[in-house]
Amino acid sequence: MDSDYGVPRELSEVQKKRALYQPELPPCLQGTTVRVEYGGAAIAADPAGAHVISHAFPHTYGQPLAHFLRKTAVVPEAKVISEHSAVRVGIVFCGRQSPGGHNVVWGLYEAIKAHNQNSKLIGFLGGSDGLLAQKTLEITDEVLASYKNQGGYDMLGRTKDQIRTTEQVNGAMASCQALKLDALVIIGGVTSNTDAAQLAETFAEAKCATKVVGVPVTLNGDLKNQFVETTVGFDTICKVNSQLISNVCTDALSAEKYYYFIRLMGRKASHVALECTLQSHPNMVILGEEVAASKLTIFDITKQICDAVQARAEKDKNHGVILIPEGLVESIPELYALLQEIHGLHGKGVSVENISSQLSPWASALFEFLPPFIRKQLLLHPESDDSAQLSQIETEKLLAQLVETEMNRRLKEGTYKGKKFNAICHFFGYQARGALPSKFDCDYAYASCWFQVLGHVCYHIIAAGLNGYMATVTNLKSPVNKWRCGAAPISSMMTVKRWSRGPSATQIGKPAVHMASVDLKGKAYEQLRLNSSSFLLEDIYRNPGPLQFEGPGADSKPISLCVEDQDYMGRIKKLQEYLEQVKTIVKPGCSQDVLKAALCAMSSVTDTLNIMVSSSTGQTPL
Repeated sequence: MDSDYGVPRELSEVQKKRALYQPELPPCLQGTTVRVEYGGAAIAADPAGAHVISHAFPHTYGQPLAHFLRKTAVVPEAKVISEHSAVRVGIVFCGRQSPGGHNVVWGLYEAIKAHNQNSKLIGFLGGSDGLLAQKTLEITDEVLASYKNQGGYDMLGRTKDQIRTTEQVNGAMASCQALKLDALVIIGGVTSNTDAAQLAETFAEAKCATKVVGVPVTLNGDLKNQFVETTVGFDTICKVNSQLISNVCTDALSAEKYYYFIRLMGRKASHVALECTLQSHPNMVILGEEVAASKLTIFDITKQICDAVQARAEKDKNHGVILIPEGLVESIPELYALLQEIHGLHGKGVSVENISSQLSPWASALFEFLPPFIRKQLLLHPESDDSAQLSQIETEKLLAQLVETEMNRRLKEGTYKGKKFNAICHFFGYQARGALPSKFDCDYAYASCWFQVLGHVCYHIIAAGLNGYMATVTNLKSPVNKWRCGAAPISSMMTVKRWSRGPSATQIGKPAVHMASVDLKGKAYEQLRLNSSSFLLEDIYRNPGPLQFEGPGADSKPISLCVEDQDYMGRIKKLQEYLEQVKTIVKPGCSQDVLKAALCAMSSVTDTLNIMVSSSTGQTPL
């Protein structure tokens, strides 16, 4: 065992009380019998890329959805597993750290021991590096004792490296075979789960006995689709940040002379910024998805903010709070194009010192316009997934500087009658207050419960012998006893990126689980737009308060989760109930009127569905 991992924590009295909290399990996970109902074959949400995905994943694409049933469910075709042999399961943290990972481990450990005391849970130390090097730690009650309900990844450690190359994939398979693992559970976000799908496919092709299971864990909240409502860590981060934002709002209202520019973590998607805005009601938020959709330049954004500052000044308000997602820089067209040129030169081996001299004329002009600190940050080497080092690019300082310059110009010309513009910048992210986000403890009942439930779902997937699946829990906005637990093939969540624009674009990229952007037609965004004017001109700041296990805020859930209707499996179940009712009502002996009404309604429904399917796939309606 590596001495840096699995070391018992010294807990405070509050942490000791947290460790005693035992999350509730939904009925479908209670007891020692696994009941699983299989649905139809799960296919990609984007039919245009289905043939590419099925070709890349012939062994794991098109597998059925799995839904785990409670004891009282009457489903004759359900598979019932009551005998459980001992299993050896490996678990690894991949990708960036996120609150809640330890509770997933705890849930899986609790489940495998409840079904067979001889089962073993083996943690890989240091993420994928530990997986390849076979550096392990057996998870025990003693190891888990000081990590329950505490958040963090420090029990096992993590890595942001990908398991992508042939050498890495073969190394992972060799480790699983050497350790005689029945299953490997990978905890991570979009990149890590793409890797999990590739491992599952390779293992199946090689007839490796190890099954691969993915868990959706990312604080960015960008692993969302019809099967995954939200991700582990997103709620914790949003609540912690929302309280910090609210504190800043109170300070701004008290001092009445500062504008705070706050950059939030979240990578390219703006889910964290949107949720924090709905939670804390700052005066303004710039969402990357809005900027990209409207093709706003850095000067357009600057003007928007300046106009907002001027509008508030007319109401004698010379203070405010503005939220900015860390991925905004990649949504601004000219800055994104500049980054692409810089990254291309990095790829050609051009040194940092020489990159500026080899930029195209327009890129060189933009680069020289930018402040020196931004130039230096844009020149940083890209991440392993070729994206910019967004956490290191201080977009909030760039905007604050541009806004200050413009407001000073307006003040000098007399078009702005307010006080001198003063800005203070913050980044609530990986370096905020010297603490990693994974140290923001998941110390509220809803999240701790959900995280542990996912661990139990992982065991059910393993017991059912499924490979290449992601653990899912839906209907999360309802009480725990109404949650729906299941599993969906990771390959069904994949899309194929189009590298060229326009309807004739060819799909030449590899299938992957891609980041989900904020839906500008969704209910959460609609709620933001309905309140944006009052947020801007009125100081209706809201403080959600500290995280807690007990009290009025213990079971609060993300606003963006509660306003959306994302219960995919629930709607499938409701449709099945309607179809069963039709079969019960319309049968030999029913009246002619009932039969005619049913035929008319069904004909209309099937015609509509055929048109919808054909428009998305390009196929001729049936």
